[in-house]
Amino acid sequence: MQGFLFSPALRYPKKELLEPIMSKKKKSIGVFDSGFGGLTILRGLVKELPEYNYIYLGDTARTPYGSRSQEVIYEFTRQAVDFLFSKDCDLVILACNTASSEALRRIQQDYLPNFHPNKKVLGVIIPAAEAAVTKTRNQKIGVIATEQTVASKAFVRELRKLDPKIQVFQNPCPLLVPIVEAGEHRGEVVGAVLQKYLAPLLKKKIDALILGCTHYGILEKKIRDIVGRNIAIISETSVVARKLRDYLKRHPEIEIKLGKNHTRTFYSTDRTEKFQRLGSQFFGQRITVKKASLG
Repeated sequence: MQGFLFSPALRYPKKELLEPIMSKKKKSIGVFDSGFGGLTILRGLVKELPEYNYIYLGDTARTPYGSRSQEVIYEFTRQAVDFLFSKDCDLVILACNTASSEALRRIQQDYLPNFHPNKKVLGVIIPAAEAAVTKTRNQKIGVIATEQTVASKAFVRELRKLDPKIQVFQNPCPLLVPIVEAGEHRGEVVGAVLQKYLAPLLKKKIDALILGCTHYGILEKKIRDIVGRNIAIISETSVVARKLRDYLKRHPEIEIKLGKNHTRTFYSTDRTEKFQRLGSQFFGQRITVKKASLG
């Protein structure tokens, strides 16, 4: 099982086939999320793979995605992917579980082959599922995610592909993304909300918990305080970075096209001042944000 959806290992191409690529303009790795949450994924990528160039896009004007229809999520995600492609990203990571569960497969199967056959778009569902399977001892795994991700049953499918005996218990958490996007993740209210969402999963005696939304990474310490030390928390911040390293090793024809100037560029579709302030907290260092227009 590979770390990302539709990422079968390829044979290493001969060196002479790679040489023409080296003369072309170097590409960046694109990272997309509906808002700030994906910056925790980018933080993990930069820590694990600091040499590459990254371009981040947050669709803060239209967040949250979790309560929207599948068709709207697909269209928003396609627009974001096109924007990153236009910025010389041949490889894009959907650092958004809702987009990964509701739009990724269609983008990979229908959109890319017809319009961008030489570009790749990867998701975050499978890396988290693979990590959770290695952590559980009693085969009871909990998932907290947006309403749409839970409804899609994407985590249930991927976990049971890996181990049909695993029991998956999901709980939608519609209030968490708005709380985080409002910058209230350090307030008193978030603790009570987390208690409410986690209690049903704890009653099921889970021993592994997937944080099925990138926004939840910023809440990991508070979640740990509630669930205790005996439950493994699977945060995509570190998991996705390790899987991307493996992916690039298996695909040198992609890796050789990537620029390695340590550049990071940030785009937001709305309120760049707020994005710059909160985004700096999520990313762990000060960022400068540019305005992006989609659609």
